[in-house]
Amino acid sequence: MSDQHNNDSGESSQPLIDHLIELRNRLIKTLLVVVLIFACMVPFAGQIYHFIAEPLQARLTQGAGMIATEVTSTFLTPFKTSFVVAFFVAVPFVLYQAWAFIAPGLYSREKRVAIPILVSSVFLFYAGMAFAYYVVFPILFDFFVSAAQADIKVMPDIRRYLDLVLKLFFAFGFAFEIPIAVVLLVWSGAVDADQLAKKRPYVLVGCFVIGMLLTPPDIISQSLLAVPMWLLFEVGLFFGRWVRSDKKVPEE
Repeated sequence: MSDQHNNDSGESSQPLIDHLIELRNRLIKTLLVVVLIFACMVPFAGQIYHFIAEPLQARLTQGAGMIATEVTSTFLTPFKTSFVVAFFVAVPFVLYQAWAFIAPGLYSREKRVAIPILVSSVFLFYAGMAFAYYVVFPILFDFFVSAAQADIKVMPDIRRYLDLVLKLFFAFGFAFEIPIAVVLLVWSGAVDADQLAKKRPYVLVGCFVIGMLLTPPDIISQSLLAVPMWLLFEVGLFFGRWVRSDKKVPEE
């Protein structure tokens, strides 16, 4: 009796152990890829930081520049920049590993939906970062630099600038994933697209609240995040209706 019980327990726990081992292996692979990309970027750490700082440096007055208020900042800040950029570059591989882990448990219909969502999520994340760099940063830094008094020379600290930029990169990168979140909620049946559409006023207010929490305390940067979030919500609703109607078609 005891032996039978032990056998049953071993059989039921084995799949869980296999999943945990697979998860560990995929996490290790992901970490190794990020470290490898980071190692390749370390020799170019200075150039990478200069590229990220260019939107602000181009708007500083003549004779002004960025400063380091800590002795270690001149080394650690470009080092940190390279590591974060390495993670951004590795995002497709990270999402692929996540897909490969959950794909065996999906039906074929779910896989047909999941693959476009996976590809779209990578594209939207990069699109959000590009929008922040090429659209938001110039407007934002123009505003802050021009707001300084005539007798004040704007000379930002490189570490604090990097913290601000990374915060905005992540904010816009994840904000651009809103269509994916809406599509998944509608497709899974967690919410109804028509009911969600009636909540537009609340969604718009929520977008501005999120913009207030994730961006510097000025209406310009808040609006530059909130308005795209609302538009992306509408895009998610459109595709959510399409995916939901497609799901109703019986699978062959």
